[in-house]
Amino acid sequence: MPEPRYWLFKSEPSSFSYDDLVAEDNQTAEWDGVRNYQARNFMRDDMRVGDYILFYHSNAKPPGVIGTARIVGEAYPDDTAWDPNSRYYDPKSDPGNPTWLMVDIKAEQRLPRFVSLNELKANPALADMQVIKRGQRLSIQPVTADEWAEVLAMAELPES
Repeated sequence: MPEPRYWLFKSEPSSFSYDDLVAEDNQTAEWDGVRNYQARNFMRDDMRVGDYILFYHSNAKPPGVIGTARIVGEAYPDDTAWDPNSRYYDPKSDPGNPTWLMVDIKAEQRLPRFVSLNELKANPALADMQVIKRGQRLSIQPVTADEWAEVLAMAELPES
């Protein structure tokens, strides 16, 4: 069995917050609406059930990591792409050959202490973390095991 991987998922709290995830049935939600090919490829090629997620609030004051989650369902077609009433509608996407995918995630734990983007940037151990790099806008980003452990330590949460 392969080692679990680590990810950072960004979401604007006004669109879908960590509280929204916790409020879902079984604290589980479809991570739909991803419309970037690289992020889609991460879901399709690299994510597996059991992988760990840092849940990050973007476009917030301040932005930062608020909680953890897990992948509980591997990639499958994102049907919002075919719904003309969805904000994620993509008229070029074909149900017979889906362009866009989604995964299922489940809330694990709200961090005891929110870790802001400024704190991430100020930590030399996280200098290579993608979320702090200028121009890095992907909503799904890989995180190393060391970065995961460091963020949890900053949040005063023992590594799980």
